[in-house]
Amino acid sequence: MTRIAVLGVGAVGARVARQLLSSEGVDEVLLRDDQTDRLATIAASLGDGAVVDSGSYGDPIAADVVVLAGPAATHVAMARAAVARGQAVVSTADSITDVRGLLDLDIEARERGVPVAVGAGFAPGLSCVLAAYAAARFDVVDEIHVAKVGAGGPACARQHHRALAGQSLDWRDGGWVQRPAGSGRELCWFPDPLGAEDCYRAALADALLLVPAFPGVSRVTARVAANRRDRFTARLPMLRPPHPEGGPGAIRVEVRGQRGSNRDVTVMGAMDRPAVASGAVAGLTALWLTQGRHLTVGAAGLAAMVEPVPFLSELRRRGVRAAVFQRDAGGGYQG
Repeated sequence: MTRIAVLGVGAVGARVARQLLSSEGVDEVLLRDDQTDRLATIAASLGDGAVVDSGSYGDPIAADVVVLAGPAATHVAMARAAVARGQAVVSTADSITDVRGLLDLDIEARERGVPVAVGAGFAPGLSCVLAAYAAARFDVVDEIHVAKVGAGGPACARQHHRALAGQSLDWRDGGWVQRPAGSGRELCWFPDPLGAEDCYRAALADALLLVPAFPGVSRVTARVAANRRDRFTARLPMLRPPHPEGGPGAIRVEVRGQRGSNRDVTVMGAMDRPAVASGAVAGLTALWLTQGRHLTVGAAGLAAMVEPVPFLSELRRRGVRAAVFQRDAGGGYQG
């Protein structure tokens, strides 16, 4: 009997549960959240197979895989406890602090033979899979640049707000480089209908997951789309409550390297509501861990954890589509 636990049923967690319950081979999805009213409502909407668990976030739970989709600050402690019990873990955390803490579990997870999928959301997450897909086209990968626009639920929106007030973390020539968030304006083109957006450095965790997956890469950067108000108010409390579902979002992944004797670049993109895409990515990751389809044990991002082609094919079947930017007369993303 395959049982998967989803801890946190907000905008992302609820969609993770729905993805899992629509998948063959999943018998039960255990739901846990500190907001009991929301928990009961989500469970009722999911129907058979959804089981309410009344424990608190930190309590042990009997499941093959534990999906952490609740408050990000709790992910490291919960993942550590799950690894100690021999349970596989999928975390949607995307802050630098949380991702670093989860990656620090790598040695223990390897010793126990347990996979810990870190940053299994839209970006990082799907962006890591796109980077792995694009990298397979090169003999040598030199640079990876990620940009994103949009946010999922309220927790994601708050994290993006904080990210614009911190320090960016880029990889350059074998070392980490920090610069003020909100600097480094760059015009990035996303799939239609979003089009071009001004993107800036921010405290994003993408490089922490991509650098280990691509040994020898010389540059890895990440940026987020922001307007003037976003940047000027980043160090203040959010001026208005975030939207419960978020709006449309997109990611752009640019990979540069050597193909034969030539330098080349591949640009991948995807557009979706970030909460929807994150739910599909985290849900599919959890399903693959139950099936033993992970490429490694220990703590790692999805670029090192899953095979990109079949993973993207299954995401496409579930409605999350990626595309390659075609440098033709009309430009644009195709695929």
